[in-house]
Amino acid sequence: MATRIRGALGLRPASPAEGGRPPLLRELLLVTGLFLVYKFGRLLANGHELRAFRNADLVWDAERALHFPGEGAVQQLLLHGEPLIRAANAYYAAVHFPATIAFLGWLYWRRPAHYVWSRRVLALVTGAALALHILIPLAPPRLLSASGLVDTARIYGPSVYGAVPETDSMANQFAAMPSLHFGWALMVAIGLIAATRSPLRWWWLLHPAITLLVIVGTANHYWLDAVAAAALLGFALLVVPSPGRNTGTPNAMPNAMPTSTPTSMPTATPSAPALSRGRRESAAGTTGAGAESEAAAGAETPAGTPAGAGAETGAVPAGARR
Repeated sequence: MATRIRGALGLRPASPAEGGRPPLLRELLLVTGLFLVYKFGRLLANGHELRAFRNADLVWDAERALHFPGEGAVQQLLLHGEPLIRAANAYYAAVHFPATIAFLGWLYWRRPAHYVWSRRVLALVTGAALALHILIPLAPPRLLSASGLVDTARIYGPSVYGAVPETDSMANQFAAMPSLHFGWALMVAIGLIAATRSPLRWWWLLHPAITLLVIVGTANHYWLDAVAAAALLGFALLVVPSPGRNTGTPNAMPNAMPTSTPTSMPTATPSAPALSRGRRESAAGTTGAGAESEAAAGAETPAGTPAGAGAETGAVPAGARR
């Protein structure tokens, strides 16, 4: 038990007997470091408000030209009841990070190979998204006057953003594209479907579906933000080999073909009567040979030789020794 704990804490590499599970301490530091880089890297996009709103106009016009459904239709559905819109705001604020952490934690303990694969995919998607957030700042639809949408989190709560986007030091509100809410949720569903075999595993697709409705209905993202996230995820899944995919490593040499050994010709098995007759003849022959041997021994022994005399020549009587 102590050996397993030391391996889990990163004091030694995990052994094959532990399923190839990477050291826990190293993984915690790695995931925390990636999160901090992403969190503070997003702040680099602050201060580009003019570009962010120009890009928002372009995205809005592109969606209309492509005949995307209006984000306002989804928001109107959520605004039918205040409890519903509050639940959507809470889902946006409270499910994103905990669901992803729980997903990685479960894979780490139960499916180590799928954990490494999922962590690499998420890291690649997040890094690419961070680069796009810096290069292409984008104001969300809740801040775009042309959209006619309302900021549901600010009006109904709860909200994870500051009241003034320009002075929000905790989050970058001009990093709408791509939507990591949707990208991470879609990866959670794909990872669980790949790592499990239950016929109910396809229900995990409800998580990205609900997330999509929430991010659009709360006016935090455009439809194209989700499309961009799905495209990045698809690219990452192509680049990062899954646990069951052939990565081009040559397989082990096949086992040698068994050498054929010549089989001996079958011998005829005597029948039962013949076997019994042979045994009787053999026994009779042995008895006759024994009698002839005794007769020959008696004939060769000189008369007067006491019985039990040694056959060895030159034997000295016991009484002659001095």
